[in-house]
Amino acid sequence: MTTPLDFRRLTLFPLSRRKSLTRVHDVLVDPDSKPPDLDRLTQTAITRCASQVEQARARGAAVVLIHGAHLLRNGAALILERMMARGLITHIATNGASTIHDWEYSWLGASTESVRENVANGTFGLWRETSLNIHRALMVGALENLGYGQSLGRYILHDGANLPEPADLIATIAANPTDPLTPARADLLLAIRQQQWNSGNHAVEHPFKHASILAQAFRHSVPATVHPGIGYDIITNHPIFSGSVIGRAADLDFRLFAGALEGLDGGVVLSVGSAIMGPQVFEKALACVNNIRLAQGRPVVGDHSFHVVDLQDSGGWDWTHGEPAKTNPAYYLRFCKSYARMGGELNYHQCDNLAFIHHLWKRFEGS
Repeated sequence: MTTPLDFRRLTLFPLSRRKSLTRVHDVLVDPDSKPPDLDRLTQTAITRCASQVEQARARGAAVVLIHGAHLLRNGAALILERMMARGLITHIATNGASTIHDWEYSWLGASTESVRENVANGTFGLWRETSLNIHRALMVGALENLGYGQSLGRYILHDGANLPEPADLIATIAANPTDPLTPARADLLLAIRQQQWNSGNHAVEHPFKHASILAQAFRHSVPATVHPGIGYDIITNHPIFSGSVIGRAADLDFRLFAGALEGLDGGVVLSVGSAIMGPQVFEKALACVNNIRLAQGRPVVGDHSFHVVDLQDSGGWDWTHGEPAKTNPAYYLRFCKSYARMGGELNYHQCDNLAFIHHLWKRFEGS
């Protein structure tokens, strides 16, 4: 009979010992710098995308950015901060991997490791500080009904968090055990005891918080949601790992993301380097929004447009004409097919994700 692995037996290592492959000072791109050259067709498509974003914001419609970890690792944080400050992005959604780089860049100034080497030597993801701080941020944020993205963004921006007294948690749980926040309080209480955390302020300085997309989103009051999977990310490789903590935060964020799609009529979705999470989460959230709208006698979300960006080619298919037949290999490009079914206009751009965002910002710069 198979026995679950006891994660309390894991040996952890300080991040300072890791050979980090990317550093903030090397990857972070100055928004005022000249973006790389792109072909004329792609530049024309980006100009059209910028026009649709401007029109969407003029009518008060949502502009939702869905991105994967590489947009952060490629150094887009300062560019996105400019776009958020201008009100060009109304919601950001990302995956768990992106948040790990986000926190490590903001705290350590470096991130990324060799998967091949570190799995073989038993160190991959087994870094003490990353999982511990992300879990602590989510546990404290949960007490205020904050999800993953806002909890971690606040933790980075405010350089840590305040922990309540264990006695206060116990008293609150005992007084109202059926309160919706009781499970969150119990998770935090368990972590305080197991990790021997003191109550009060846990100051964690983040000297590179300017490199954090989540922190800047929190600063500009742009909702940021995170859509992780259990076992997908290295924060599982730690004795503190809690599926209930991650799941609770992701639950809140999925509903917040669906709320953002309520404002998508006439809006724009920018799905940049998110081949799986973005389309998968989007289709479920939109189904929920449309379900409620129809029950209320309202029309489903419409008149929106998608701009999907990835390095993969489009399979030789023009996605503005809908999806191809199942016999066509392009049918199996999830990041195109799912969005093509979501009722809006789909535009696919085979382009480096950073180059796309950089050129897109340049269309707004100075306007």
